[in-house]
Amino acid sequence: MRLVVQRVSKASCEVDGKITGKIDNGFMVLVGITHDDTKENADFLAKKLCNLRVFEDENEKMNLNIKQVGGKLLVISQFTLYADTTQGNRPSFINAAKPDYANDLYEYFMEKCKEEGLEVEKGIFGAHMNISLVNSGPVTIMLEK
Repeated sequence: MRLVVQRVSKASCEVDGKITGKIDNGFMVLVGITHDDTKENADFLAKKLCNLRVFEDENEKMNLNIKQVGGKLLVISQFTLYADTTQGNRPSFINAAKPDYANDLYEYFMEKCKEEGLEVEKGIFGAHMNISLVNSGPVTIMLEK
């Protein structure tokens, strides 16, 4: 399971002209799932994400987590995080989990984040999404389990 985490001052997801998720201060998270990921991977990464200290404290040090700053999550499924480009110029996505399995784990991951006390907005699994964001910092972190 792979996460690309971007600290944002705002982010939104649009599908077919409608906003499906929108946040201000928080994280925009791209989630990639491979075929051997488990709920234990999702548990670990949800806890890690929700406690990741990359927000500034009163001394301008990255020392606070998303809960401490009242931030929210925009979580987007992103099978292309498992693209294999080792051969040729066209990526292979054979390492990405099958849609049914990936969607179940994606939904499970978001539930675990909610259990951590966060408000979670999302995209639509498998849809063509237009993502807009303002990366604050910029801060971009990759997490993997």
